[in-house]
Amino acid sequence: MSDPREWIAASLLPGIGPVTLARLRAEGVAPPDLFSNETLASSLGLKRPVRDAILSYRMGGDLYQRASELSDLAAERGWTLLHLDSPAYPDLLKQIPDPPILLWIDGDPDLLCLPQVAIVGSRHASRDGINQASRFAADLAAGGLAINSGLARGIDTAAHQGAVDAGGKTLAIIGTGLDRCYPAANLKLAQQIRDSGGALVSEYTPGTRPLAQNFPRRNRIISGLSVGTLVVEAAPRSGSLITARQALEQGREVFALPGSIHNPLSRGCHGLIREGATLVESSAHVIEELAPLLGSLLPQDVLLDDISVPDTDDPVLREIPFAPISFDDLAQRLALEPSSLQQQLMRLELEGRIELRGSLITRVG
Repeated sequence: MSDPREWIAASLLPGIGPVTLARLRAEGVAPPDLFSNETLASSLGLKRPVRDAILSYRMGGDLYQRASELSDLAAERGWTLLHLDSPAYPDLLKQIPDPPILLWIDGDPDLLCLPQVAIVGSRHASRDGINQASRFAADLAAGGLAINSGLARGIDTAAHQGAVDAGGKTLAIIGTGLDRCYPAANLKLAQQIRDSGGALVSEYTPGTRPLAQNFPRRNRIISGLSVGTLVVEAAPRSGSLITARQALEQGREVFALPGSIHNPLSRGCHGLIREGATLVESSAHVIEELAPLLGSLLPQDVLLDDISVPDTDDPVLREIPFAPISFDDLAQRLALEPSSLQQQLMRLELEGRIELRGSLITRVG
């Protein structure tokens, strides 16, 4: 087996990223070869800083010491290091043009090979968006799918929490080292993900801060691990759309939730639908699209029919539009006494199906 320190060192080489390493692999060069073959770096035409770093590793210098420290830290924290040549490396991720050569995993590494659906969206999501992301995540997780997302505020948080609350599995693909949590407000959620049998996953070495350039790069892992990506609320220019377009480039399914034409966070989803993303209104729609693939990926004891479809048989909810309606107009439409309608509306609000804003009512689920 390869020395994990060689893979760590390869991920730290200056000026060499996943794209270059993918090109080298296409030429038959595995990252550890750079350290075991004294003339390989020169013959490949690698730049002087890279050759100097390789020599430093070979001579037990700074790069070797840093790789050794990180390897020891992983062992101490119980983290798994999964390199590109490992038999356990997820096949779907290996198929993308620039797979990460090394993944740091805090939690169950076997989850990475389960069929997954990514749920992503706005950090500044509406209450409706939060409810939808949580509901889709809970339904899909209950059906045997792992849910992955980026641990960001808003839709990502709701997706992770929905999967955890449903007793399902979820993976958080983060843009920092495993020793950091960003945003800090999600530290408790990160612990819940681990405690519930999920995993935190990163291609970045411990100590890596939440740099802006890290997050678009990590998005390719979110989509690359997934058979499909669902976008719930997204502005026209957002990281969620980057993830969706990367999924399309990777040949994966992309789903988008439609919304009100007056909601600016619906515009990104509507744009995706115009570009060919599948419009979905329920978890069942996602499963219908993925069924041919999931039939071969899900365990035999998982029943896709267990995926729930939102209940639309509630007579009061049926009459509440997604645009605001006044209390008086709704009472007249339903021919209900105000006191009786008020009780029904309180119930629906507690269930997260409507929003009450003064005398106006809006359906959100």
